[in-house]
Amino acid sequence: MLAMYMSIQDWFERRLAAAKDRELGASAVEYGLLIGLIAVAIIAVLLLLGPKLAGLFTEVNDNLPTPAP
Repeated sequence: MLAMYMSIQDWFERRLAAAKDRELGASAVEYGLLIGLIAVAIIAVLLLLGPKLAGLFTEVNDNLPTPAP
């Protein structure tokens, strides 16, 4: 009787471990999607603000005094 109880307990433990592994895989997919969304947002912001920032830095650079030789 004890052997049967131990085999059933072992079976449940293996099933619980397998379920935990599947949840970790799902969270990895969710993190991947989140990283992809953040990357798309950064690229969109850089495409929209890139030319304005380039113009700003060019203007600041042109207005800096030149060093004396």
